[in-house]
Amino acid sequence: MTRLRRAASAAALACLLPLAATVTAASASTSASTEAPGTPAAAPPAANTAPRLPDPTGPYAVGRSTLHLVDHGRKDLWVPEADGRELMVDITYPARPGAGPTAPYATTEEARLLLKDRELDKVIPPERFAATRTHSRVDTSPVGGRHPLVVLSPGFSVARYTITALAEDLASRGYVVASIDHAYESVGTLFPGGRMLTCVACEKARTEKDFHAAVVNRAEDASFVLDRLTGSRSPWKHADLIDRQRIGMAGHSLGGATAAAVMAADPRVRAGVNMDGSFQGAVPPGGLGGRPFMMLGTDDGIHRPGGEDTSWDEAWPRLDGWKRWLTVAGADHFSFSDFPFLGDQLLPPGTPYPGSGLSGRRSLDITRSYVAAFFDRHLRGIPQPLLAGPTRANPEVRFNRP
Repeated sequence: MTRLRRAASAAALACLLPLAATVTAASASTSASTEAPGTPAAAPPAANTAPRLPDPTGPYAVGRSTLHLVDHGRKDLWVPEADGRELMVDITYPARPGAGPTAPYATTEEARLLLKDRELDKVIPPERFAATRTHSRVDTSPVGGRHPLVVLSPGFSVARYTITALAEDLASRGYVVASIDHAYESVGTLFPGGRMLTCVACEKARTEKDFHAAVVNRAEDASFVLDRLTGSRSPWKHADLIDRQRIGMAGHSLGGATAAAVMAADPRVRAGVNMDGSFQGAVPPGGLGGRPFMMLGTDDGIHRPGGEDTSWDEAWPRLDGWKRWLTVAGADHFSFSDFPFLGDQLLPPGTPYPGSGLSGRRSLDITRSYVAAFFDRHLRGIPQPLLAGPTRANPEVRFNRP
């Protein structure tokens, strides 16, 4: 079974492990930590307080707008009778400081469906998970100028909110970020009219061919989003902020494969990042036109050179531009998302995040630092010593050179 297939079938469980552990915390064992010296863990709040995402690290405040986009020129891969291919897209952007409502993390119903998928909705209050505090203000005034655009795609069966911390951090550093929810590919995403679309793809995608089709379909989603955001009649009123010559893409799990597939098909995307996803043939034999690509994954028997997921070994020689193969000691599949950080707050004090030797804070510190450094180098032309090789500040990060 490939890494992608295993991740797809276990995605909801993996992201809920830290939550499920609240009912078995008394028997939880303490795992070894690979924390960098001086890195504090996220402090667990009281049981009746909402979790909070980490503070963005850039100089700007953060705004968010949400778009509902429909591609009427395509049939939906999973529900062909649907009226076109629907997408929900969060646009997170650098904003001016100011008041305004805080953008939500997830709706209570989205949270309930995620918990119900693992039979945890009676154990974990969906309201508390949904109430996670973000750092974005709804439709607040943007910072002027022209900003690079980064498209983000989440893992299979989970929604766009699972990578909110990364989106907010990039926006605070001066990027416009478009986070896509691909219809019928999460356990629950709210669409206009109160429609909750669930994971039809989870029932239909069974073979490698199915998952390859899913990656191609997502790549078409991303290109459609670019068409709408950079076209002459953009649905986002601040679209003039986007520098159309500086576009990148990153994704987690299936979203990481999508980043490569988009680059293979769409020359507008200049740089890409795959966070712990099987490629599923997304990198063609002819490469990506010399454009830069970074692979960021777990440092285990799966994504090290010669690991179980052979797609990384197959993709590496095909990547024909600047490239890095980074693996993170102590990380697990969902260390590149929000969930370990939220789990550290939801678990009882002293209970480690199951399956990972990294705290949630350290996981996000590494993910956000290396992804931002990659795009700063390749979309902004800013030298990044962080990407040159191992550092004492990040001993967990291995630079693989097959």
